[in-house]
Amino acid sequence: MADNALPLAGVRVLDLTNGRGELGTRLFADLGADVIRIESPGADRSRSQRPVVDGLSLYHEVYNANKRSVALDLSWGEDRATFLERLVPNADICFTSLAPAEQERFGIEPTTLLEHNPSLIALSLTDYGLTGPYRDWMGTEWTHLTLGGIVSRSGDPDREPVIPPLDIALQSASISAAWAALLAYWNRLETGVGDAVDISVLECVVQGFDPGWGMAGSATGGVPAADGPRGRIDDSHKYPFFACADGAVRMAILSPRQWQGMFAWMGSPEQFADERWNNIGVRFRESHVLHPAIGEFLKPMSRAAIVRDASQYGIAVAAVLTPQEVAANEHFAARNVFTRPPIAGGRPIDMVDGLVEIDGRRMGYRTQAPAIGQDTAEVLAQIAERPSRPAPAATSRRRPFEGLRVLDLGVIVAGGEAGRLFADMGAEVLKVENFSAPDGSRQSIHGDVVSPVFAWGNRNKLGVGLNLKETRGRELFLKLAEQADVLLSNFKPGTLTKLGISYEQLKQVNAGIVVLESSAYGHTGPWSVNPGYGPLVRSAVGATGLWRYPEDEHRFQDDTTIYPDHTAARAAAFAVLSKLLERRHTGTGGTVYLAQTEVVLGQHAHVFAAESLAPGTTVAVGNVGPGDAPRGLYQAAGDDEWLTVDVQGDDQWRCLAAVTGIDAALFPDAATRVAGRAKIDEEVAAWARKRSPEEAMEVLQEAGVPAAKMLRITELPDHPHLVARGTYRVAEHPLIERPMPHENLPGGRFANVPEPELRPAPLLGQHTREIAARLLGLDDTAVDELFAAGVLQQDPRIGELFGTAER
Repeated sequence: MADNALPLAGVRVLDLTNGRGELGTRLFADLGADVIRIESPGADRSRSQRPVVDGLSLYHEVYNANKRSVALDLSWGEDRATFLERLVPNADICFTSLAPAEQERFGIEPTTLLEHNPSLIALSLTDYGLTGPYRDWMGTEWTHLTLGGIVSRSGDPDREPVIPPLDIALQSASISAAWAALLAYWNRLETGVGDAVDISVLECVVQGFDPGWGMAGSATGGVPAADGPRGRIDDSHKYPFFACADGAVRMAILSPRQWQGMFAWMGSPEQFADERWNNIGVRFRESHVLHPAIGEFLKPMSRAAIVRDASQYGIAVAAVLTPQEVAANEHFAARNVFTRPPIAGGRPIDMVDGLVEIDGRRMGYRTQAPAIGQDTAEVLAQIAERPSRPAPAATSRRRPFEGLRVLDLGVIVAGGEAGRLFADMGAEVLKVENFSAPDGSRQSIHGDVVSPVFAWGNRNKLGVGLNLKETRGRELFLKLAEQADVLLSNFKPGTLTKLGISYEQLKQVNAGIVVLESSAYGHTGPWSVNPGYGPLVRSAVGATGLWRYPEDEHRFQDDTTIYPDHTAARAAAFAVLSKLLERRHTGTGGTVYLAQTEVVLGQHAHVFAAESLAPGTTVAVGNVGPGDAPRGLYQAAGDDEWLTVDVQGDDQWRCLAAVTGIDAALFPDAATRVAGRAKIDEEVAAWARKRSPEEAMEVLQEAGVPAAKMLRITELPDHPHLVARGTYRVAEHPLIERPMPHENLPGGRFANVPEPELRPAPLLGQHTREIAARLLGLDDTAVDELFAAGVLQQDPRIGELFGTAER
């Protein structure tokens, strides 16, 4: 049920998710929307979704909290009429994850829904979208990871790849779809026009899980993942693991300051006293010398002691926790990350209490997941009571955030991506930096003025150089804040206050500003002051410990991924936009706090719920999927070519058996198939080895079996399905020699949101003079004086590089 004190109060969402996408609508419900599940008894797949404990789906219990339920069978004419003629005309958003064929069968495709409510945002989240050659193919978590270029980068160079754990692909797609729905809804409020939004899981994976053609972490040195070798690489030297007295820890020693802290902590050993160790390249190249010394130093210590002491030296480190350890961890307990509500039957579970905090309140659990149809009568009775809200007159097609101004203090991935999401959709985003603290993603091991990595994450922004540590710089920033709608940051908690630009200070000059503070571990709790990176976040929430070959407990395989940065940026943007929607009614802004750790935990709340009832159930499975067979990765013909086959259910098994020549009757159900996995794997492996991965995938998919070829990053831009979907567009940067594929619209297609511009990412301070004149009202003399004093700044190479005279 909606809470009128929450940002999305008054927004009505019809929820036709069915076994995937429930997290997306749960986000709307958490932030106050009235989310109404449309369910048919016996046909709701989420109510049997794993994990199941004592016959109860914890997936359903977790991701359908805070919602209401209406029982309607859309295959019946009378119920379908109720849905189309009563519910749809009174809704703002309809969010479905039914397959394209199911949508057609029930007559609920986005275009059909818009006929019944032209102001509706009709969002479809399917495996491959409603268009393109793969439209009707079967998709699973594992096939999307394989086809999306993730598996090709996971695993040891001299072994088979290893499939990442958990439900990262599907749950990241859910957050991306929620973001797409909300920005389309904002656009509707501006234009009066609804939208048909066609999102695919595959596009969400290639754009938002760990994009090979997108923003990457500072450890890459500005080198795109696509420039790497064809095979898998060992990148463990970048975020190394060290065994200790009670497990393992992971470190990031990237900056000279972090190395100097490590050197001092180790007692300044003479072996590493030479200045050359300040160079990250030296430390990477000679990690075989450095890391054993660090390992010996840390070996007798506990994880907790290492995390505590490292923080005092400014070193980024995290304990590698198991899922069992996470809920009891002191930091998560101090932040009240978990609550313990009762589920059906009265048993309490550990439930992640939301992904974000808004205005000091957790946007989390309020009411238990409903029984099927428990709110049918109430909802149908309330429809007539909902007041109609006249929409503004329809206008020409526009980017949703035109007219918004964003001050972007975000750095590297999680910060840079949040700003880009707003810039792509038309907001004027001012990227504020200074010489003493430039965005870390600007660094380039090749000495590039602008690297492709930086260009991807900061396109469509304006560069402003401003020294916030100088009094006049702070005063100028406050003048910009007077004219801004949003401030984005992902500094260490407390930094904005030290700079004199916290929300409490900014609201004195602009009561309507919305301030985001994103961090690795949150703004409170014992770890809040610890520096954090994506790999450390994964370690702290239990993901890293599961990302390995099951037989190798000491070598984790998430070296190259930067998850959850891109997903966290989308969750942050969703929360910020929700607060801006509330501001339309209240006139006041507020705060959004986001911890990347809690985004990952929220995406896998069902896993931690299961651990609270049956500890130890979540283990590393590698390439052997539980619950059915065959579920695994099989070598195909060719050099390092692989095929994922992911059978789920008796029908798919019979289809696979018919294609491969296996006698289906020998293994008639999931239990016998799991017991006979070795024999089945042998048969499937022999069949796959004789075929190219492309051929094997197409044959199996045409037969109705989820299967995927392992794609590499370099194959994605020209892949026929992604080309047909318009997933990428090629753009050029004047300071980068090669054309670059860029992410297009977020997650798929929109009927009434145009493609983003592809304006080049700025140099530091490239637009300082423009902004000083246009927004700060400064004349040339004042600007020159502020440049001379170091208050205003710009890259001194701008004049030479762009052929313009510097003043």
